[in-house]
Amino acid sequence: MTIAIGNDHAGTEYKQKLTEYLNNRGFKVENFGTDGDQSVDYPDHVHPLAVKVGDKTVDFGVLICGSGNGVAMTANKYQNVRAAICWEKEIASLARQHNDANIICIPARFVSLQNALEMLEVFIDTVFEGGRHANRVNKIACA
Repeated sequence: MTIAIGNDHAGTEYKQKLTEYLNNRGFKVENFGTDGDQSVDYPDHVHPLAVKVGDKTVDFGVLICGSGNGVAMTANKYQNVRAAICWEKEIASLARQHNDANIICIPARFVSLQNALEMLEVFIDTVFEGGRHANRVNKIACA
């Protein structure tokens, strides 16, 4: 499984730890984020990641910024992308189960690193339930 990970300056530390976790689980990780703490524009890192998730070149995406909002707004402009801002494990689980989310957006300034790791684990390990939820997910796209 291949997972794309991207971040702005607020998410560099989390990206490094989450990448280590993913590598330890045997996943291939593609880095689309900055590796420093100097201010960058998050869309520059989100757009190439969202393209990869949207065309299914990668299995999942992880985006990290201060609030999670900017990266989610940018990613959700793409067809076949369902980016979910998560702040606890249950939200991450429901985003997968009910919404077939394929990108988890983590607000680094509002969740602990431990919480981010737990959310990522749940997100990756949870399966989309389909059924009545598939009908709803199929109505998300505008085109």
